[in-house]
Parts: sequence; structure tokens; C-alpha cells
Amino acid sequence: MNKVISFVKEAYEELRKVSWPSRKQTTNYTIVVIIASLIVAAFLGVLDMIFSSVIERFIF
Repeated sequence: MNKVISFVKEAYEELRKVSWPSRKQTTNYTIVVIIASLIVAAFLGVLDMIFSSVIERFIF
């Protein structure tokens, strides 16, 4: 039990050393991730449509 308490104390101390991003930075990073995800999803969707049509032409 002593090791668990020691671990929690050390983890807490390490978390106090972390430089957390500001609310504005977090919002900006979140927007960047959402936009990048949408771009990748659109790109993969287009590739899927292209490959699907190519495969359909070979099958039918």
C-alpha cells in the first residue's frame, strides 16, 4: 500500500510541473484537428468512390 501512495504522490508532483496549454491554444488545436480529420475523411471518401467504381467496372 505504501508503494501505491508513493506513486500517487510522485505522479501528482510531476503533473504540477507540466506546462498546460491555455484555453485559447486548446481551442485552436482542437479546431486544427477537426479540420485535418475532415480533410482526411474527404480524401479517403473520394479514393473509396474511385476504387469502388473501378472495381465495379471489372466485376460487371
